[in-house]
Amino acid sequence: MNLDSPTPHLHLDPRPRGVWRLVLRRPEARNALTPAMVEGIPDLLDRLRDLAPEACRLVVLEGEGTVFCAGADLAAMRASGQAGDEANREDARRFARLFRTAAAFPTPVIASVQGAAIGGGFGLAVASDFVVAAETARFGTPEARLGLVPAVISPYVVRRLGPGRAAPLLLGGMTFAGPEAEARGIVHRVAPDGKLGACLDEVIREHLESAPRGVREAKALMLRAAPLPSAELEERTIRAIAAARAGAEGQAGTAAFFARTPPPWSPRTGAETTLGSPRTGAEATLGSPRTGAETPPGPRA
Repeated sequence: MNLDSPTPHLHLDPRPRGVWRLVLRRPEARNALTPAMVEGIPDLLDRLRDLAPEACRLVVLEGEGTVFCAGADLAAMRASGQAGDEANREDARRFARLFRTAAAFPTPVIASVQGAAIGGGFGLAVASDFVVAAETARFGTPEARLGLVPAVISPYVVRRLGPGRAAPLLLGGMTFAGPEAEARGIVHRVAPDGKLGACLDEVIREHLESAPRGVREAKALMLRAAPLPSAELEERTIRAIAAARAGAEGQAGTAAFFARTPPPWSPRTGAETTLGSPRTGAEATLGSPRTGAETPPGPRA
């Protein structure tokens, strides 16, 4: 079986006892997901799923460098929004396949997160079965702040967290760091500074205590009890993000990001206003974005 990576930005590393490391290797761009990476991750996972249960007992998702994954490559996403409708939807469909393949993988998938898991990186985290994170690692999906819709990722966030805990992330574009992310159900274990590798090793050892074939059956039952999004819902999410990318808000939001200016709907764009009127001021009052909602710089999904 050919397990070579289809792109130099992905690396598949076999470890003892049926453990496989799938490493994002684009640290100069904080592991932002290129179209080749979005296609390559599910391709590699599809090859691994064909191995015997004893040969593939779990997969560890990691990001090289200081950041796990800063999301989709925004330049590529912006270009998709300016492409034709079908090309735009096909790009969104690749992301849907990415999250579905990770979530449906027959063995445990562990995400090891340092720095940040944003947008598509956050999608990989919530599609995983177990997340171990550095205590400073931040999680979020700020598409709404860019005039986009966190569409393809939304069923997986709601499936993991429930609607109430998903709302601040999907609607408010908020981000949460390690301990608070753990309290909200995003992270399963927080590692102290400098201890992420040791904590990951411990989590792997704990998972290897479970029998490989029994674990696969348990994972299959979990997927029956908490199904992945239906084909109809998935298609709706694809069309939603494709329309948002091509729409006026999406184009204005991504243009503002590249210009390093607030988007036109942000309260940071004008004079202070009061409760009950649209906020366009630098100083916002009740109901405006707060900390815990900090949007990290860099590429987003």
